[in-house]
Amino acid sequence: MPNNQFKKGELYSFITGKASTAIARRLQKKFNSASLNLTIEQWSVLYHLWKQEGISQQELCNATFRDKPSITRLVDNLEKQNLVKRVPSETDRRINLIYLTKQSQKLQEESMALAEETLNEALETVPADKIDVCKEVLQIVYDNLK
Repeated sequence: MPNNQFKKGELYSFITGKASTAIARRLQKKFNSASLNLTIEQWSVLYHLWKQEGISQQELCNATFRDKPSITRLVDNLEKQNLVKRVPSETDRRINLIYLTKQSQKLQEESMALAEETLNEALETVPADKIDVCKEVLQIVYDNLK
């Protein structure tokens, strides 16, 4: 028996997509207001590199759920802005590892503060127990589909 608690036409992806888009738009506005020359897509790549730099473009694809051409384009643009650098792998010449520059490390504190501020605004009136349930449910949905 299906466990769909939504009325016909109310799909999970529309609800989560709307919320995700609203958060991304608000964060992009904050980046623009702070004169950070950074898109949300570029920031998501930097975010994963701040957690662990020196990873391959394929690992960035996996971490960001983007395809290879998208990551290549994003890394190209980040490299042009002097925010990342590609370093050939010592063990496999076909692989480039992506490292942060000092300039991108300086962006980390300011952009992460703006991201935290945006999430706090988004969750301002949501009770903590509801946030926990939402995280749990979305993780189960993800696990069911991977």
